[in-house]
Amino acid sequence: MVVVFSGLSKKEMEIVSWIEFYGKYFFRVQEIKRFFKSKNQRYNVMKNLLKKKRIIKLNRSKYYLVPIKAKSGSWIENPFVIADEIFDGSNYFVGGYAAAYFWKFSDQIPAQIDIFTTKRQGKKEIFNMRFVFHRTTKKSLENSVSKNIGNHSFNVLNKKQAKEWMKSRS
Repeated sequence: MVVVFSGLSKKEMEIVSWIEFYGKYFFRVQEIKRFFKSKNQRYNVMKNLLKKKRIIKLNRSKYYLVPIKAKSGSWIENPFVIADEIFDGSNYFVGGYAAAYFWKFSDQIPAQIDIFTTKRQGKKEIFNMRFVFHRTTKKSLENSVSKNIGNHSFNVLNKKQAKEWMKSRS
C-alpha cells in the first residue's frame, strides 16, 4: 500500500516519517539535524513544515509533530503534556481553573491553561487552546506536585492550594 501525502516534499516526508517511526512527537531540531546538508536547508524545511501545519513550535528549540493519522491537520494533545514540554519539565506548574478541573473541584472544562513559571509571561495559542503564562517566584513552585497522564509527567498545583484557590473564586 502506497500512501501519498500531498504538499510534502521528499525531504519533509523523510523527516516526518522518521519522527513518526520512532514516536518522537515532541522533538528538537538537533534530533533531526542529520537530514540536512546545511543550516539554510534546515531552516527552510522547518519553516515549510510550520507553514503547512505539520509541526508546531513550542519554544525556541522544541517542536511538536502533528501525527500523519491526524485528519486534515487537526489533532488534540493533552494541554498538561504540552505545558510540560514547553518548559522541559521544570520551573513551572499548571494552576487556575485547569488545576481545579484536574483535581475535580470544577466540572467545567477550562477555556485556558494557566501556567505559573519563573521564566516567562504572556499568551500563546496551541491547538486552539490558549496558554497563559504568569510570572511567579521559586518559592511558590514548591506548591506543585508531579502527576502523570499516561506515561508523561507534568506539574500541577497541589490539591490543597487548588481547593483554596477555587474557594477564593466563589
